[in-house]
Amino acid sequence: MRRTLSPLRPLSARSPSHLEHATRGQTWCCGPNPQPSSGGVRPLSSYYDKLWEDAPDPLPAFDVAPRQAFLLEHVHGGERVLDLGCGEGDFAAAAAQAGAGEVVGVDVAAEAVRRARARHPAVRFERVEGELPAPDASFDLVWCSEVLEHVLDTASFLSEARRVLRTGGLLLVTTPAHGRVRRLALALAGWERHFDPRGPDLRFYTARSLRDLLHDFGFEAVRVRSKGRHLFASAHRAGPHARRPD
Repeated sequence: MRRTLSPLRPLSARSPSHLEHATRGQTWCCGPNPQPSSGGVRPLSSYYDKLWEDAPDPLPAFDVAPRQAFLLEHVHGGERVLDLGCGEGDFAAAAAQAGAGEVVGVDVAAEAVRRARARHPAVRFERVEGELPAPDASFDLVWCSEVLEHVLDTASFLSEARRVLRTGGLLLVTTPAHGRVRRLALALAGWERHFDPRGPDLRFYTARSLRDLLHDFGFEAVRVRSKGRHLFASAHRAGPHARRPD
């Protein structure tokens, strides 16, 4: 039986570029948390907790202005908003200040949640692993900024995002763009550094691959555009009465 908790209760992933990607809420495992083995393998959450503990406090901003503008143009008064991978909580706080009715930020890293609560005490932040502790169809908007590229289990992650959205609810995603020009530049110089197997990035999206992914997981009216170093995607949870983009 699916666990549903309301209101959310605690269940206890930013840098100049590379550091932010290693930390700000982009550190979601979304699946069973591996336990240490006799060989000393740490739980996945411990990896992200360590990244956060070693990161500057506060973190340097990384293209915050265009990302925040993208979020706020879609926030409407009274809506329920989930920041999925909230990091230090700045985007969740911005949504609350813009008039959202209820805002919740979640992250897999305990240190991220601690910082978010300290910076924005009026907003609810929770540490989570795996299934979100929220009922089905409990949010109008799910915000996921610079997170998807770090997700180990993309299928579980997007399935959970879809589950907690109401029919017609809006998913907003930003993730680093890997269009033709960037791929060519990386091929000529910087391939090994950018695709470092020890780095935090696990997925690398083009506009087409992100669009196809969201369609595959039950989203419709999918729009993806590239601007600067990022992809900006909006998609609605499919259903007979799904809300269309404004």
